[in-house]
Amino acid sequence: MTRRIIFFAAILAAHVLTAVSTHAQSVALSPPMGWNSWDAYGLTINEADYKANTKVLAGVVGFGWKYSVIDEGWYMEDPFAAHLIERKYLWDKNGILIPVESRFPSSAGGAGFKPLADWVHAQGLKFGIHIIRGIPKQVVKENLPIAGTNFHAVDAADMGATCPWDEGNFGVSDAPAGQAYYDSMLKKYAGWGLDYIKVDCISDRPYRPTEIRQIAEAIKKTGRPIVLSLSPGPTGLEHGAEVAEMAQMWRISDDHWDGWTFAHKAGGGDFPSGIREAFDLLAKWAPYARQGNWPDADMLPWGSLTPHPGWGEPRQSRETKDEQRTEYTLWAVARSPLILGANLTKLDDFTRSLLTNQSILFMNQNVTYSHPLDAASLPGGFEHARVWRATIDAPGARGYTEFYAFFNLDETPVTLKATWKELGLDGAKHTAHDLWADTDGKDSKEISVTLPAHGSAVYQVQ
Repeated sequence: MTRRIIFFAAILAAHVLTAVSTHAQSVALSPPMGWNSWDAYGLTINEADYKANTKVLAGVVGFGWKYSVIDEGWYMEDPFAAHLIERKYLWDKNGILIPVESRFPSSAGGAGFKPLADWVHAQGLKFGIHIIRGIPKQVVKENLPIAGTNFHAVDAADMGATCPWDEGNFGVSDAPAGQAYYDSMLKKYAGWGLDYIKVDCISDRPYRPTEIRQIAEAIKKTGRPIVLSLSPGPTGLEHGAEVAEMAQMWRISDDHWDGWTFAHKAGGGDFPSGIREAFDLLAKWAPYARQGNWPDADMLPWGSLTPHPGWGEPRQSRETKDEQRTEYTLWAVARSPLILGANLTKLDDFTRSLLTNQSILFMNQNVTYSHPLDAASLPGGFEHARVWRATIDAPGARGYTEFYAFFNLDETPVTLKATWKELGLDGAKHTAHDLWADTDGKDSKEISVTLPAHGSAVYQVQ
């Protein structure tokens, strides 16, 4: 461990202590980091597989990875069924979705996810789940009572607000009965020990600000600090200020998968989204990234995407090593949440080297200001390049800590050259420390960076 990493680790420890001391008052002071089951397991995650992945995540908790999230389908008896009716949703007497015992044995006897959440917390981690916004259609058909109220499911349903790509639910009405339904849901889930909830079909297609507000209010009423993550994207930039008032993170793209870019988009939209598209999206959303609010570039589809990925055939990530470093560098410098998508039980050495790079993680978790530079105005080979600058006012450090990330968007190698003055610093000599190679350059008034196709480099500059 270099002296530089020791410094980073000390500052990171101070940051974590600060976050813990204020956790009751503020949620997600830094970009959330963790693992989500969707990229590897799709609808099919069960307790055994979830625990196996969570144990691996617990092994890197010291690097900041802490949220372990069960994505869609935990309430389905048969997630492999082709049709909704055959998947057999499970809910309680008040119409709240609950885990299927055959897939999550610890939920037996009405325990829900509490035993599993307790186990996750014992690993030093935090527990999360995914839901589709709304109320199950069959719950409305049966008109089940809403817990603690005189309302019933029919009163809470907005039958004209279905999700266009998921036929399971009606929307929830912007009325007292609708609020009561979400209040009862979040009360139950908070009682399980929930720390993170990803809500789908709510931030785009359609954008449902009424339901976002209801869920945020229901979380507040629980008194428990729960991260609210909105999906899918692209969230409209015009809604940025509004979603920032209600949620801690929101998707800025449709589902992001393992590719530089995708020539063929489903239905003419932006699914699937690749690394190339993320540069422009993160640039637009940069002004909204701050403590408690994190524009979300989606999960990192690395390593083994098996056995049942949420899209496509089981596979090893199709991203090259250079593309994975570029993706990680961009997410980190732009302060996106870092959510792993790999099957962690098949973690390869290269992927492990990414998620344990303390310098990259320190930058992501501690940057206080980050923005792209106008690369087109730079004279030294930047025609197909991007540059991000990030700043940390680090406790205990002298003045500001600067980071510069360089990206080659071209299909061929490139050498980029610029003076530090052209990049926004003074005209003095500076030392650039390469965060990936963990090496220092010579004091110089300029920097020269040679990058492979789709490659990147990131430096701490003193």
